[in-house]
Amino acid sequence: MTTTPHHHAYLWLGHGDVLVKPGDAQRRPTHPEFRSAQVMPLECADWLLKPAGRIAATFHEPTDGADWYAEQIAHHAALFTGTYAPPAARQETVRALGAGEDRVGGWWVTGNRFLSISVVACSPHRIRPAYVCPQRQ
Repeated sequence: MTTTPHHHAYLWLGHGDVLVKPGDAQRRPTHPEFRSAQVMPLECADWLLKPAGRIAATFHEPTDGADWYAEQIAHHAALFTGTYAPPAARQETVRALGAGEDRVGGWWVTGNRFLSISVVACSPHRIRPAYVCPQRQ
């Protein structure tokens, strides 16, 4: 089955303790609980190994993916703590997604939590071309 290149969007907001060793084992695809673990994976392409139900949105147009990415950052902006560096300009995000790249951001937010916003290329992924695109049931 041939699928046109597109991007899947993922969002994770959770307690930061699960991101650091020794508690990060479930973030690795080799861990038996990786697929069911609610925590974000260590590598952004590994989102594609999670169940399709984790997909927040799917985009066939780079502009739509860039808009979603910016909207999620704006929606969560009140949670940011410390020094906040704004993400790349929208046109850079559109260019990156149009080239089949991922757009990934992660920020520490209030309550010792971490926010991960990812738009991950699929069909194929540039770094992990063997990864099969998750399909909704």
